[in-house]
Amino acid sequence: MLPLWSAPVFSFRCCFELLQKNKKVQVSRMRRKQGRNKGTGMKFAALFFSVLLTAALSGCGRKSLTGLESEEAAEEEGRIAVAFSEVGAESDWRVANSESMRATFTEENGYEFYFEDAKGKQENQIAALRNYILQGVDYIVLDPVVETGWDEVLQEAKDAEIPVIVVDRMVDVEDETLYTAWVGSDFKKEGDTAVEWLEQYLEEQGRASEKISILHVMGTLDASAQLGRTAGLEDGVAEHDNWEIVDQVLGEFTQAKAYEVVSEVLERTQDIDVIYCENDDSAFGAIQALEEAGITYGTDGDVILISFDSTEAGLTACMEGKINLNVECNPMHGPRVEKIILQLEAGETPEKEYYVEETCFTPEMLTEELIASRGY
Repeated sequence: MLPLWSAPVFSFRCCFELLQKNKKVQVSRMRRKQGRNKGTGMKFAALFFSVLLTAALSGCGRKSLTGLESEEAAEEEGRIAVAFSEVGAESDWRVANSESMRATFTEENGYEFYFEDAKGKQENQIAALRNYILQGVDYIVLDPVVETGWDEVLQEAKDAEIPVIVVDRMVDVEDETLYTAWVGSDFKKEGDTAVEWLEQYLEEQGRASEKISILHVMGTLDASAQLGRTAGLEDGVAEHDNWEIVDQVLGEFTQAKAYEVVSEVLERTQDIDVIYCENDDSAFGAIQALEEAGITYGTDGDVILISFDSTEAGLTACMEGKINLNVECNPMHGPRVEKIILQLEAGETPEKEYYVEETCFTPEMLTEELIASRGY
């Protein structure tokens, strides 16, 4: 039990730490507004006092103040604090996206980089964003698990005057001023591209009027990539009376889940002409299931395989004729986000939405040299 005289000291220490955290946020705001002018005596005085207090007092304050000292050191070196909340590491595309951020926001390039893997859970991302806000970072970069459910935490970031840049997937919020900019792919256009290619391919094969049965392997429900690519396929099916989606299953953008759900479908029916996979990892799962079922696929097979992302492994499989079409989704967002940050640092207003120019690939277009040159 604490002695009676220690209660005021304990309360003072905890209150002081809360004030210091709030001061850190305020200093970060001032730094953003004033071009990172760090010559304020109050800031140095606060840091000096916090060091003295940490030395004099033990308990809950020591760990958090150590983190504060680290952030202050980064500020003194003029680095910009960028915090990134990533969906996870469920696919090759996601890993490439994370690596692009890490390679861009280095100390050598003038940044202090914070990274959190949400492991596919929105609640983890919300907790990470709130932690970033308390830390008083300069910019938050968010690759959202799903589109909805962000209004409250993004309002908190706006109140703290921390710009939020959304990448890859979009957010669906009532007030679009809650985020500064979005950069990513036009997922609906990707789906439309796949449908247009399939229409032309079937015509070249003399199958334009045949009944076409499509197995649709969807990604994570309510993710922007799933919504856009699904809409592209469903619109295409609606325009072709002889096209039918025989089943829609959740592959969740992973090879393991796609293998599981495609295997279950193939146990019920093998009357499938096309498998439309919403990313490369799902396509690999479908390939595994098809091979185990003894069903041929690809350029010389019975099943047409369509995939998205155009990762190195996906394009290699396409070059080998295992995947008929691979629609590009470029994950190298680090430099694109940096461009937005540098615009903001210069007092400029970036575009609200920035769509990445992308293409698609068929086996005859690909070489080992081309694949190796792409960097992901």
